[in-house]
Amino acid sequence: MSKPLQISAETAVKLSKQLGVPIEHLMHMPKHILLQKLAELAKQEGPATDENGNS
Repeated sequence: MSKPLQISAETAVKLSKQLGVPIEHLMHMPKHILLQKLAELAKQEGPATDENGNS
């Protein structure tokens, strides 16, 4: 079994809310699945922009 993700409690709460996943599940989620879910979330939010508002 994999060890829990090494993220802060604040980050875990934010990700849990954004992904709609309980914190307990998030903390034991394999990294590759978490990265896949984050990529899907980023696609839904639209194109990435830098701090100047450029794509």
